[in-house]
Amino acid sequence: MAEPARLDPLVRPDADEASRVAKFFRGLGDPARVRILEYLDLQEEATLGEQVNAVGGLRGRVSSHLGCLRWCGLVQDRRDGRLVYYCLADPRVRRLLKTAHEFLDEHGDPVELCRIIDRGAE
Repeated sequence: MAEPARLDPLVRPDADEASRVAKFFRGLGDPARVRILEYLDLQEEATLGEQVNAVGGLRGRVSSHLGCLRWCGLVQDRRDGRLVYYCLADPRVRRLLKTAHEFLDEHGDPVELCRIIDRGAE
């Protein structure tokens, strides 16, 4: 029997595929979440405290970002006593980051200068 799908409280269950893909990329739209993923890509695994020291930010915010990334299936955690270690949940996350960097090597200036994307952040 298949596992029941997790319901996302922020997207209607009948959302079209384009809406789901856009939401996936909005999840990556926060620089702190990208820094966390890139740090985990380099470290293989890290505690919350290690990530706070490496990527900066407040402990509570980094923890919230990790919760978001975990919920979306981008990171996973493992407990060892009182410590919780986080790592990338899927090798495709590593490939996605690599692909983004390769794309930006060629198209970084237009992306950087795009004012339409920035309007959504205002």
